Amino acid sequence: MNANATTGAPDLGQMELLDDLDEAAREERFGDLQQRLPEVWRSIRQDDPLESVVVVPSMSIDRLAPTAGAMNQAMEERLLFLLLLLRQPRLRMVYVTSMPISDQIVEYYLSLLPGVIPSHARSRLSLVSVGDSSTVPLTDKLLARPRLLAHIASLVPDTARSHLIPYNSTWRERDLALVLDIPMYAADPRLFPLGTKTGCRRAFAEAGVTYPFGAEDLHSVDDVVAALLALHTARPAAGWAMVKLNEGASGSGNALVDLRELPRSGDVRAAVTERVRKMQLESSKIDLDTYLQRLADAGGIVEERIVGDEVRSPSVQMAVTPLGELDILSTHDQILGGPSGQVYLGARFPADPAYAAAITQEATAVGRVLADKGVLGRFALDFVVVRHGDAWEAHAIEINLRKGGTTHPFLTLQFLTDGRYLPDECVFRTPAGAERHLVATDHLENDALRGLRVEDLFDLIARTGLHFDPSRQAGVVFHMISSITECGRVGMTAIGDTPASAQDVFDRAEAALLAEAHDSLSPVPLAPSRSR
Repeated sequence: MNANATTGAPDLGQMELLDDLDEAAREERFGDLQQRLPEVWRSIRQDDPLESVVVVPSMSIDRLAPTAGAMNQAMEERLLFLLLLLRQPRLRMVYVTSMPISDQIVEYYLSLLPGVIPSHARSRLSLVSVGDSSTVPLTDKLLARPRLLAHIASLVPDTARSHLIPYNSTWRERDLALVLDIPMYAADPRLFPLGTKTGCRRAFAEAGVTYPFGAEDLHSVDDVVAALLALHTARPAAGWAMVKLNEGASGSGNALVDLRELPRSGDVRAAVTERVRKMQLESSKIDLDTYLQRLADAGGIVEERIVGDEVRSPSVQMAVTPLGELDILSTHDQILGGPSGQVYLGARFPADPAYAAAITQEATAVGRVLADKGVLGRFALDFVVVRHGDAWEAHAIEINLRKGGTTHPFLTLQFLTDGRYLPDECVFRTPAGAERHLVATDHLENDALRGLRVEDLFDLIARTGLHFDPSRQAGVVFHMISSITECGRVGMTAIGDTPASAQDVFDRAEAALLAEAHDSLSPVPLAPSRSR
């Protein structure tokens, strides 16, 4: 790097800039950067005073209705559980958000740190905010502000001992890693197609696991109709089918098509086309024309809707480490809602042992395929399990190459208890051998919650004894706290030693919070009139 003789500042004319690199050059440079990650990984938890992580929780995904304002901020704060990593006494962390995080919220998380002085942890935490609450993904906001990026880079004590933790990885996060000159613990963006609905089905086929009958790589109504006709021919008893956008998240890109009582003669194609035009969209935030345009742009799939005596939606969370090791992290039973039960609302952990081992075996086969293709970091595999009599049957339906709704509850539990999930036993145990279970949601919503401030929430936690108790290793941890007043929504993770106790903690916390919220809306009586 050459310096200007007059000012001593770097001579940008002699420096290579990101804009100087074409796509091929960026990919090559990123590949070289990632080669440093195994050594960074080996140095983790070695009490290195130069170790650091940079957290950029950007929602760089194709959302049908982008969030803004307080909800956008709350989604970025969903990864604040990572502050619990500061229990490592020398680790430094840079946490970046669109808008500033309330000091009260930061103090709340630091107070959860076991065996750490909160003020010491706070001195090793650098909070950086853009000051931009727009719907633009956080990473885009950063890339548009070189001076801010330079500031973030200055907070990294040694790039050889640091790595980037994103929410998900796209070319945006790759470019951010290049500018900061630190590797990224996440999948290479070139592997993004593996996480699409089309890519999932192809990975399932390669792994040899069971998945719903259907078709992929569809881009038009005609494609969808042809796939539905093929499904109807192969599965005449199938009463319903799902259409899914390749890049739909949390079930919002799904639609339900009624295949019941199709005509046995005449123009069946016309009848199916009409059903597609009337399909039930899971998201109420878009219309059919917008949905079909998304289908044309990014593609999608059709698959049979699995039915039986009982249907559930569990998931398996895995990770491929920078050393190439495939880890089975957890299993969850997802709590779903929405018009046809396709929208993620929360989860219970661990998944029911009746099928947890079976989905873990299937997920492991898919995980090995992904690892062989170079996938890195955390990802999840979603299933539909259906009970026929006493037997459960599992169907793989989705791969999420990113952190998701089950990531923060599980890692919160893990960081607080120092325990781990034992796949062979299908249980989570603390170092003392005690079981722990959780019930979590991102969607505790009620208009009455708008009557509460962040400090009111913390006051309630203190008064009711719902706060997570390190001695009992049970209680509630809240997240997405900043959205409570503006959006009437908050998330929480309830931890107990049995499924029933975790649910009881959850129910008591929800009831107490809603009671407090409704009480906050009681009208304030006017002072007595002073008129004579």
